[in-house]
Amino acid sequence: MITVFGSINLDLVVAVPRLPRAGETVSGPDHQMFPGGKGANQALAARRAGSAVTMISAVGQDAFADLALRNLRQADVDLSGIRSLPGTTGIALIGIDPAGENQIIVASGTNARVDAEWLSEVLIPNGILLLQGEIPFTENVTSMQMAKAEGSRVIWNPAPVPEGNLRDALEATDVLVVNESEAALIAASLGLAGEPEAFLAHFASDGHVAVVTQGSQGIVADDGNGPVRIGAPKIEAVDTTGAGDAFCGALASALDRNIPFPRALREGIAAGALACTVTGAQTSAPHHEDIMRLADQIL
Repeated sequence: MITVFGSINLDLVVAVPRLPRAGETVSGPDHQMFPGGKGANQALAARRAGSAVTMISAVGQDAFADLALRNLRQADVDLSGIRSLPGTTGIALIGIDPAGENQIIVASGTNARVDAEWLSEVLIPNGILLLQGEIPFTENVTSMQMAKAEGSRVIWNPAPVPEGNLRDALEATDVLVVNESEAALIAASLGLAGEPEAFLAHFASDGHVAVVTQGSQGIVADDGNGPVRIGAPKIEAVDTTGAGDAFCGALASALDRNIPFPRALREGIAAGALACTVTGAQTSAPHHEDIMRLADQIL
């Protein structure tokens, strides 16, 4: 089973002819609302990829709460660990250009008030705790320590990368998933060279697994046996917003199903690629059968 401890947002998305520069206003014809938040996105992605998923988080007591939970509820994600707190549900303001690239501003809302102690009754031996970076870092670290004490594996996608000392969190992480900019930030905080391979070698040398996602170029990963590069399939990108979350959710699901690491990576890559072909960070999360079909084609 996978437990996701992370953010729940409502995404307000505007398609624009180009992304604005600092101080500039760019207009789009309309806006759309989608359930989002990296925690919720990854929970839904893992569920659609084939795993039982429990979500631990909080929403506000406002009109956005039910909308933000809609897709998770329809997918039969266990929501018994969701708290309804006074205040506002998290919001993400997203601009998307014709190439599918995006800019995102997040208002945390009740995501800033989640509590790791809520996990005390759901962590299990041999389970997976899937974490991101949109809740307070101290709660993530506490949840990691709780998971390790219960014999659960920790998958951490630190997006965004938190400020401060990351060593305790990295030490408690079994599988680290970052993009290139996140890898560079973490490498700099550790005094490492900026190349992904140096970062991967340092992390994997301690018995952990690290994955650096590289967009349309695929991924480079190291599980202690040296770096491995796997390319991404060619797709027509419509919206890249949910690609990283789809990758993380599908990778977590594959590992939850005891799939060997090389195949698990390919399932993650397939999910991330498929997610780019549909608008919306959650609506784009692909289903198990589609992931398997595309993963079979990735060399």
